[in-house]
Amino acid sequence: MNAHTRTVAERAIGPLPAGHPPVARPKVGVLLVNLGTPDGTDYWSMRRYLREFLSDKRVIEWPRAVWYPILHGIVLSKRPQKSGAAYAEIWNTERNESPLRTFTRAQGEKLAARLAGQAEIAVDWAMRYGNPSIASRMDALQAQGCDRILVYPLYPQYSASTTATVNDKAFEHLMGKRWMPALRTVPAYHDEPVYIDALARSIETHLATLDFEPERVIASYHGIPQSYFRKGDPYHCHCQKTSRLLEERLGWPKGRFMTTFQSRFGPEEWLQPYTDKTVEALAKEGVKRIAVLNPGFVSDCLETLEEIAGEAGEIFLHNGGEKFSHIPCLNDSEPGMDVIEHMVRRELRGWVD
Repeated sequence: MNAHTRTVAERAIGPLPAGHPPVARPKVGVLLVNLGTPDGTDYWSMRRYLREFLSDKRVIEWPRAVWYPILHGIVLSKRPQKSGAAYAEIWNTERNESPLRTFTRAQGEKLAARLAGQAEIAVDWAMRYGNPSIASRMDALQAQGCDRILVYPLYPQYSASTTATVNDKAFEHLMGKRWMPALRTVPAYHDEPVYIDALARSIETHLATLDFEPERVIASYHGIPQSYFRKGDPYHCHCQKTSRLLEERLGWPKGRFMTTFQSRFGPEEWLQPYTDKTVEALAKEGVKRIAVLNPGFVSDCLETLEEIAGEAGEIFLHNGGEKFSHIPCLNDSEPGMDVIEHMVRRELRGWVD
């Protein structure tokens, strides 16, 4: 332990009177948080998950008097079966869990391994909706002696419906505590060079494995309603900047790289152009070969594996396309972990030296 580290440790514990029992040095917790996952593909597991997700006022901003009768009447009666069938197509049967849980666990374990040389750091992971919950893992970190916690919403581009709701839940949990740990949150990193480089490397590596050269490469981001954008949500701007920087990093000619938005829900107008409509139009216009990636998703999940690799691919091929490929998310790959580690180390400065 060098002099500076020793000073930090002593300051954390403070001077103790003679005969005082030993006091463990406080730890710093890091909590990776992803969107969420059902516990199973059956009706009741899906219903519990969808109820929690779609009851969030950050996700559905309609007045409760309008939305709740629809949610508890039509949506929670019909959607669990449909969503359960979709999850069943991509379910990790070996672990009996969704790929999102598998990848988020792996990211937590690999981050812990990368930080193993710093015993004062404890790493855990959670889901905003479903299990393990943010509250349970914050409590677990505090039980390990963490008096400071860095919450890391795993969303490169900020939106109130994603990043903010993770932070909401963390703050809400602290409101019920007498002894609160100090809290920091990781900001958006849509334009961080390490993130842009990781995406570019993953694209180049994947395209090198294909037996064809895509005429178009599409960056498909999860959409949000246009009304959220008009209220000041920066998400659309963050997505566009990610795409612009990625295109510049790849050095491709204008027109080969495109940005679209997927996963719209309900009758509102969402951010456009829509991914499904775009791949259909490209096929009908004579484009034969495309690849699609999901820069806004840190891990592959239902929206990337079933909606893009599955549905979008089928739409393209059905309408005249010949070759389609989905470029995997960064997941727990080395470039992906480089991004997570970089952001964590940067945001821990001052707490951990």
